[in-house]
This record gives sequence, structure tokens and C-alpha cells, in this order.
Amino acid sequence: MRFVHIAVTFITLVILCLGAAGLYAVHYVAQPSPLNEDKLVEVPAGWGMNRLAYHLEQEGVIENALPFRLLARINGQSDNLRSGEFLIKAQSSLLEMLAEFTDGISHQRQVTFPEGATSYEIVQILNANENFTGDAVYDIPAEGSLLPETYNFTKVETRAQVLARMQAAQTELVERLWAERSADLPFKTKQEALALASIIEKETGIGGERRRISGVFVNRLNIGMPLQTDPTVIYALTMGKHQNDGKGPLGRRLLRKDLNIDSPYNTYRFKGLPPTPIANAGAAAIEAALHPEDHNYLYFVADGTGGHVFSKTLDEHNNNAAKWRKIRKAQGN
Repeated sequence: MRFVHIAVTFITLVILCLGAAGLYAVHYVAQPSPLNEDKLVEVPAGWGMNRLAYHLEQEGVIENALPFRLLARINGQSDNLRSGEFLIKAQSSLLEMLAEFTDGISHQRQVTFPEGATSYEIVQILNANENFTGDAVYDIPAEGSLLPETYNFTKVETRAQVLARMQAAQTELVERLWAERSADLPFKTKQEALALASIIEKETGIGGERRRISGVFVNRLNIGMPLQTDPTVIYALTMGKHQNDGKGPLGRRLLRKDLNIDSPYNTYRFKGLPPTPIANAGAAAIEAALHPEDHNYLYFVADGTGGHVFSKTLDEHNNNAAKWRKIRKAQGN
């Protein structure tokens, strides 16, 4: 009997110890970590849970790698590690961290490409961003083939993959908008529509003016009048490789002699649209090209406030241009 009593007592103590250990383990994996601020943790492809655990310990995200490894094994998640970049919140528990690395979504970053940027400029933005993996891009995509906007991406995404997304987005957008275009437009192809949209994009950044400016160019195309738009001459001079020193795409003012350049992009010398877009137009400019405002304006010039004043006759336009020259002179430009 005495032996039985001792055995029962021993077993009871073991059960109590195991229970206490279990309760402590549950408490330990659920308690806040020593991490005192949010931290981005990158998990390269090919890493295992053991390597991640030691990395977290070295980075001060967790105190000890062993409990994290054991937790992953007990929960059956040792083989569920995802690659990518994950945002670990301050004071996350081991349970919360494990869930983030096995079930969470990779941290999203953002990159913005301005509407009207040339393909060369977009590639420059991509190559300057250090948050992409993979090689720099050297092949410049076709002008007008990219949709400029803000894109989300993960750090494991390459620059080439982002360009492919931009091209797919532009193709899908143009297909949709082309099917809804206005009737009797003076151009027949999507490429021509993108060429007009790129000119509109370069001529104004004011949303309310886009369709009106589109209408001016459509009116000129309809009567065989040269478009005579400065941005096409700038493109003829630079082929999209603009200067980025705060002095405009040429690094200087466009000069009268520049209007004589012998280039199919020079819409002062050659009638019709340029052979390709001169930039990558955004959705609003493409919509404006496909839905021009119906009016009788043939001219427009800057008004000194960032917008433009429109006119129907050359005399009106010349008067408006003289006013703009006075404004520009007063501004010291």
C-alpha cells in the first residue's frame, strides 16, 4: 500500500508539473515579445523555419530561437514558411509572429509613376528604387505602352515584373476605352489615340481642360491644320530622355529655331499626329482623346494661372498670346 501511495503521489506531481509547464508554455508563446517597434523582416526564398528563428533572435525580434522552432513544429507549421517581406508589429507574441510568417500577406510598398512620364523616365524611376529585387532595366518599353499610376508591390517583385504589369494595365484600359469611343474621330487606331492622349497629357495638368484641348486638336486634324504643339518638338529633340534638373525637359526654354527640326515628331513641320506617343498617358487623358469636347476652338495659350485661354480665330489667339508674353515677362521668364 505504501508503494502504491508513493506511486500515486509521484504521478500526481508529474501531472501537476506537466500541467504547470503546459500553462507556462501557453503563457510564454502568447505573451508580448521584447520588440518595442514595428519591424520589417525579409524571408528570402529557400529559407526554412530554423534559419528564420535564428535570424529573428539575431535581429532582437525574439529572445530565443528554440521556443519559436518548437512552436512551429508543435503547430505543424514548420514547412509552411512563406517568402517575402513581413511587417511584425511591436510586442507581437510568438503565436502572432508564426501566423504572420505562415499565413500573412507580404508587406506592400508603393511606387508612383507620374502621368505624362516617358518610358525612359519610368525606367529611371524603377532603377532608382532600391526596394526591388533583380537586375536594373536597360530595354526601354515602347512609348505609350505603360499605364502611369501608383502601384503596390512586394520586395520580392522585380522591376521587369512591374513593367509587365504596367503594360498589361495599359492594354486592358485602352481596349476598354476604345470600345466606348466617340464616333467620327479623325484617327483610326489605338496607337493614334495614345499619341493624341500623350499630347493632351503634356499640354495640361488640369482635369477640366483635357477634353477641351482634345477638341482643339481634333478640330485641327479634321481640317488638315498642323497641330503645332511644343511637346512634340521637345520629344523630337530628346526622344523622351528628358533632363531632370528642375529646368524642364530640355534644361532650357524651347527656342524658335527648335521648331525647324526635321523630325516626324515636329508637328510644326508635319501635319497629323506624330508617329508614336510622346509619353505615357494616364486614364483621364486617354478618355479625353477618345471623347473630345465639341466646340469651334482652334487655338489655346497659357493664361498665367496654370490654365489656358481658348480662341476660335487667329486674331483672338494672337491677342491672347501677346497677353501671355507680357505675363511671362513680368514673371521674369
